Amino acid sequence: MSGDGFAARVVAEARALIGVPFRLHGRSAEMGLDCVGLAALAYRRAGHRGMVPRGYALRTRDVGRIEAWLREAGLRDVEKGEAGDLALVRPGPLHLHLMIRAPGGFVHAHAGLRQVVEMPGDSPWPVIGHWRTMGEK
Repeated sequence: MSGDGFAARVVAEARALIGVPFRLHGRSAEMGLDCVGLAALAYRRAGHRGMVPRGYALRTRDVGRIEAWLREAGLRDVEKGEAGDLALVRPGPLHLHLMIRAPGGFVHAHAGLRQVVEMPGDSPWPVIGHWRTMGEK
């Protein structure tokens, strides 16, 4: 696990949000979360203080813009993802999505199921990259 303590806290915080309703641009457990809101809330609760992007669309193909947001949020890309890291994936040609790696799977805000879920196994979608906080190994 990347930076065991922090990574374990990120996973625990993400798992604590399972069942929260999906809401585009949602930023709270009470009102709902999207994939960016889930990542921001889980990381913030674990102690990370990076900025959170606003004004994005559900559909986009602009990987560079998302990667710039991740860097501005205090994350860096890493070769191999571990529990507690963010995975940037492409579920469709015009859709980018963030998921939090957990042991044995991912936690993410699933628009189709309309809630935050934990999904076992490998990503069913192409993984573009993995991102970790700057302070973690």
